[in-house]
Amino acid sequence: MQRYVLPHNPAWYRSLQDGVYPPPFLEDLKALAREEGLWNLFLPSLPVDAPGTALSNLDYAPLAEVMGRLPWASEVFNCSAPDTGNMELLQRFASNAQRSQWLVPLLHGRMRSAFAMSEPDVASSDPTNLQTTVRREGDTLVLHGRKWFITGVAHPNCRLLIVMCRNVGDESTDASGHHQHSMVLVPLETPGVQVLRNIAVVHHHAPEGHCEILLRDVRVPADHLLGAWGEGFAMAQARLGPGRVHHCMRTIGQCELALELATERTLERHAFGKYLSDFSNVQDWIAESRIEIDQARLLVLHVAWGLDSGTFSNAQLRAQVAAIKVVAARLQSRVVERAMQAFGAMGLSPDTPLAALWTWGRAMHLMDGPDEVHLRTVARQELAQARARTGSGAAYFTTPEQLAAPPRIR
Repeated sequence: MQRYVLPHNPAWYRSLQDGVYPPPFLEDLKALAREEGLWNLFLPSLPVDAPGTALSNLDYAPLAEVMGRLPWASEVFNCSAPDTGNMELLQRFASNAQRSQWLVPLLHGRMRSAFAMSEPDVASSDPTNLQTTVRREGDTLVLHGRKWFITGVAHPNCRLLIVMCRNVGDESTDASGHHQHSMVLVPLETPGVQVLRNIAVVHHHAPEGHCEILLRDVRVPADHLLGAWGEGFAMAQARLGPGRVHHCMRTIGQCELALELATERTLERHAFGKYLSDFSNVQDWIAESRIEIDQARLLVLHVAWGLDSGTFSNAQLRAQVAAIKVVAARLQSRVVERAMQAFGAMGLSPDTPLAALWTWGRAMHLMDGPDEVHLRTVARQELAQARARTGSGAAYFTTPEQLAAPPRIR
């Protein structure tokens, strides 16, 4: 990162200004990273014949933090979202033919992919609401619907959509709420797939895109079904845990960068007869940011350890993963906000990365589910544990009856 990637950062932005994306030097950096074994680092189950280095979630987490300091760095190491989650899905649930067609090119960095779940016409925070449909017609799957904020679709190398769909047809009528959806592999160039726009996020356009997609009478062979019919939710849950660890660690890297920039700014900026770093409220900002970053990092690493060790039950792990998502979003909003305040007007400008980091932090309160949904998951787990141990806390009460009859010691 220090020797090769960061020195290319100005060239990256110049290339975007010139309308050249991805920049031509990116392939050279990718080749260098692959030669060094710094490739596909996110996948503990990396096949032995695939390029790269298999790392545990706990070992990969600090590397994700370092990559997170630059918005484009993950692609250098073939560790970009949403490809990471998609590769994990394909590794776990794809057929041999599907792996050959899609997983192998992704592992080699020859293509990019996207995961199409959120929809504009329903509250996607409740995934049972999803309305994009898939039905079977003989040996064909037919899709209809609209998706939006689909990351990665505008990347010139994007070739594949993994689409979450509601099953329709006689065999879907009696399925329970969490067995009514399936995932379908849809090549981006399939007739009927229309990319409508790249949606700006708080007026910030990502070059890889957060796109709105229309699926109108999209037809793919039946063997493009990923996993089993009706198992879309189960596969989506399997995808979320490691992906959220990656997201949260990248956020922590961005917060570390924001704090570094803010502290240096306060040491050199002079106002009202002294440096900003001499004001007690500014010192409070710095201290609060340091404490909060370190707390968040430890919590995320704890979840990464839990993923690797299998220590948590599924319910506990789901709550832990939900918790780090809330913590990371709040962390980025607070730390970057303080840094922007330290920079004054410059913090609002494109001269520093802070405005872009603030935008990403604000988006984190909504993407992959709003904070309120994750808080609900954490609360449900706490209440379930409380129901299981009801009455066990009575020993901690001190009532008149307990005081009148203290326990005997032998």
